[in-house]
Amino acid sequence: MSKKNKANDIENPQMEEAAQNETVEVEEQVAEEQSVEEKLKEELQQEKDKFLRLFAEFENYKRRTAKERIDLFSTASEDVMKTLLPIIDDFERALTHINEDKEAEELRKGVLLIYQKLVNTLEQKGLKAIKVEQGDTFNADAHEAVTQIPAPSDDLKGKIIDVIEKGYKLGEKVIRFPKVVIGQ
Repeated sequence: MSKKNKANDIENPQMEEAAQNETVEVEEQVAEEQSVEEKLKEELQQEKDKFLRLFAEFENYKRRTAKERIDLFSTASEDVMKTLLPIIDDFERALTHINEDKEAEELRKGVLLIYQKLVNTLEQKGLKAIKVEQGDTFNADAHEAVTQIPAPSDDLKGKIIDVIEKGYKLGEKVIRFPKVVIGQ
């Protein structure tokens, strides 16, 4: 063997060992980078989850506050409407008495115009009268029984005989139940 081959043989094991060491180091680096990459992916996934939860929570908050705002606007005038209901009742009683007096025809027309204007304005704001008629079946959830009287006939037992005071709704909410007399 020549000197050159001997030197190559001596250098080759050292080179092989260095190359193996280098390969092991590269593999370790790759493994470290992969574990760092996995950690980063996990952190990214956690941050995405946090973001999605926060986004969903915010959307729920927006929906809830919008619903509360709509409810507030629809019932904000409830107190004012409740205080105006006795005035409507007074107008209706006045119209009933004026109808009986034939001499007050012009007065009746004026009061009727004011009454209709008031009722139309309140209806535009969401107030609706609850329709109740004599002979309707009494429902404790929808009517307020003021008194019971002996029924004039058997078919009126448990039914509404007279309506004392009209009931009203504001939107879908009942703000005053109709007061009725029922047959016994």
